[in-house]
Amino acid sequence: MEPTKKARLPKPDWLKVRAPSGDNYSRIKSMLGELKLATVCQEAKCPNMGECWSGGTATFMLMGEVCTRGCRFCNVKTGNAKLGLPPVDPFEPEKVAYSISQMGLHYVVITSVDRDDMPDQGSDHFARTVKTIKKLDPKLIVEILTPDFRGDEKLVAHLAAARPDVFAHNIETVERLTPSVRDPRAKYRQSLRVLQAVKEFEKGVFTKSSIMLGLGETDEEVLQTLKDLREVDCDVVTFGQYLQPTEKHLAVIEYVTPLKFEYWQKQAESMSFLYVASGPLVRSSYRAGEFFMKGIIEKKKKQAAEQAAASESTLNVSSDELNKNQSSEMRIVNGN
Repeated sequence: MEPTKKARLPKPDWLKVRAPSGDNYSRIKSMLGELKLATVCQEAKCPNMGECWSGGTATFMLMGEVCTRGCRFCNVKTGNAKLGLPPVDPFEPEKVAYSISQMGLHYVVITSVDRDDMPDQGSDHFARTVKTIKKLDPKLIVEILTPDFRGDEKLVAHLAAARPDVFAHNIETVERLTPSVRDPRAKYRQSLRVLQAVKEFEKGVFTKSSIMLGLGETDEEVLQTLKDLREVDCDVVTFGQYLQPTEKHLAVIEYVTPLKFEYWQKQAESMSFLYVASGPLVRSSYRAGEFFMKGIIEKKKKQAAEQAAASESTLNVSSDELNKNQSSEMRIVNGN
């Protein structure tokens, strides 16, 4: 059954959350307001905003609050690319980096609206933000959640070259529902290709995607989506419940039970995804996976450093042996 507008289903108890509060939440909200920075937490009305902000975590949204796409599940404002959108703040990369330093984060998620109105669709601005953050704190782990850049692999390569630790791009839903759920310019196979291209350009970058449940998908379709993600070597997948932001958006077809989310967690884990987060309130940038991903990435960096040190040691030993051999040969030639 295709998702259609209809009367809202009553929310089950497992989806009820507390209103955002706390000193840290208030401090972050005030700071973001002063710097005129947007977060996807606010724009998408994320149910985890209070939890994440109180814990000192936020997902920054680049290039303004207006998106050129009109996905039917998303609460971010939509604008017409042909009519033009507000210009991008050229100092945004520095402002975001400063905010992160003030928040004392160790793991940060950066996303953006789609900017089909820009020649490079905002890829350079996105890449510059990643580089600025990394320059300010090389140890900081950066995850990016990107648009599809209309499938332009040169733009994907440019952003991947900025070396984020995690490159996320959401498949959102199963292939059959994609035309009715996402903007017409967003294609299921195109999103898979974006994830695949990242691995081709930067093999050391982890890839990640997210699937919303409750839009009328079947188990067989979800399983096929998981298979498709594994075929493009996607490392991480998350499952979350679709929640209707307003009456103008797609209606919820089903509130998936926590038990069913556990089922999908086990299914995905059996398919050798590096990490899986599955639950009604899980979102693609939800902090549940951050600590695990942080551990994996730090372990990977440590292994790379150890391998580099071992290679250097081997090189030094080889160099010493070469010098000894050359000295011996010189003594023989000189008759010593």
